[in-house]
Amino acid sequence: GGDKPWGQQGTVRFLCPAPGYDRHFEITGHLGFELVNVEMTDDGPDMDHVETLAADPSVKGIWCVPRYSNPTGITYSESVAQRLASMEAAADFRIFWDNAYAEHHFGEERQPVPDILTACRDAGNPDRVLIFTSTSKMTMAGAGVSAMASSPENVNDARRHLSVQTIGPDKLNQLRHLAFFGDVDGLRAHMARVGELLKPKFALVQQILERDLGGKGIATWSNPSGGYFVSVTGPDDCARPVIEMAAQAGVKLTFAGAPFAYGLDPQNRVMRLAPSFPPLEDIRQAMEIFTLCLEQVAIRQELANASNR
Repeated sequence: GGDKPWGQQGTVRFLCPAPGYDRHFEITGHLGFELVNVEMTDDGPDMDHVETLAADPSVKGIWCVPRYSNPTGITYSESVAQRLASMEAAADFRIFWDNAYAEHHFGEERQPVPDILTACRDAGNPDRVLIFTSTSKMTMAGAGVSAMASSPENVNDARRHLSVQTIGPDKLNQLRHLAFFGDVDGLRAHMARVGELLKPKFALVQQILERDLGGKGIATWSNPSGGYFVSVTGPDDCARPVIEMAAQAGVKLTFAGAPFAYGLDPQNRVMRLAPSFPPLEDIRQAMEIFTLCLEQVAIRQELANASNR
């Protein structure tokens, strides 16, 4: 869609819905893009802001995790997808649609993911979206099978580059996955078992958050029906001291600011919880320490603010 590669166009920018996935932001930052945070809502990025920013031809793309977005757990709405597909943007603007949590459900509930490929085609922008997915969060982290979908033109271009990068994929690994899953029904049955393991862990996180922080006006949090994360929002300027206090008590959390471009949370208030690995009793102890730290920091801030009034 563009006359020149992005790297030859001077200053180029990439939109980062935040809270979002730090690894995504690090990729585009490492490649020289200026990163622009865009606030997340309950159904995807703030599209009024996205549309305003995308009208600038130096803005070349946006990161999207359409199902169980990391870390808020929201699933994009049809309206968000339609606006992304049809908005005014540079000819070489690209949506990086990373469907990383396509089958990562905790139960029978399924929120449909918008068909962004058809939406872009129908809007006259068939090359706008690049869809990615993989099994790295299903089988072996960093050693799964990945896939990309896009327009025929984009797929042919990707194949041309891949043919230079490698002679071919790891066919033995593909065979391992085929033998393990069998078919899509086998994959979904496997992920249903994963969901059964994760559901009580996330339920315990919600139980302790509600018990310790509910109704106190000091925090809000996500309650996802799939994925791997819970996002907690506390008072302004609390994330870093809460995480540092928890670390002193033996609870290691993702560093403050991680879900934002450049690791900078403008309000220093968002904290990401990842309860998938520890056993239930460890989660219980860690959550009780976390909520206690959050309460202490919030009380100290309120007392400091009161003394300054």
